[in-house]
Amino acid sequence: MPSSVQRKRIRKSPADRRAEIVDAAASIALTEGLECITLRRIGEQLGVRPGLISHYFPAVEDLVAEAFGSAASAELDRLIPAERPDGTPTEHLARFFARATGEAYDDMSRLWINARHLRRYRPVLRDRVGVQEDAWVGRLSGLLRAGVERGEFRTDDPEVVAMQILVVIDGLGAYSNSVIDNCPPAVTRMAVTTAERELGLPSGALIRTTPN
Repeated sequence: MPSSVQRKRIRKSPADRRAEIVDAAASIALTEGLECITLRRIGEQLGVRPGLISHYFPAVEDLVAEAFGSAASAELDRLIPAERPDGTPTEHLARFFARATGEAYDDMSRLWINARHLRRYRPVLRDRVGVQEDAWVGRLSGLLRAGVERGEFRTDDPEVVAMQILVVIDGLGAYSNSVIDNCPPAVTRMAVTTAERELGLPSGALIRTTPN
């Protein structure tokens, strides 16, 4: 006998609903690309009408920028946590490379390429990409500066070294959209060797066998 009691729908707060929308958009951005973020697509994923999405994001361009910013910020927090209570700067930098240069980082790498291409035509996204670029340089240079203060790294300009490292990682990431087999270790390790050279570290100092 069918029950006459209907399941009560839980009404989410505006903040929770907005966060849910951004999370869904960020997930689509990482797996399918920023171009696939539409009000209809997000509505389908969340099981709500597109009108609800437009209530929070009247312009889809704002949602695209927010999705990229959310995904990039979350990855930055994973790769270089703002708070680093345990471990030395060298250990944290080695962990960063282990996480940022493997297959697990490929989706994020593709998203950066995607965002940098689209920002030419989308001003809101262009601004958000700039904010994230500054955040990544700032967080990485802060880690390098901490290493200099502890006497682990040697450089007169941690910010420039941070930029060099990120440029090499971005360049290597461009290959994540290509099929290249048997890439020489001298190429795959370019970001690490650049950091070791610029920070006055011996070869192999920033190599970890696992990303954890």
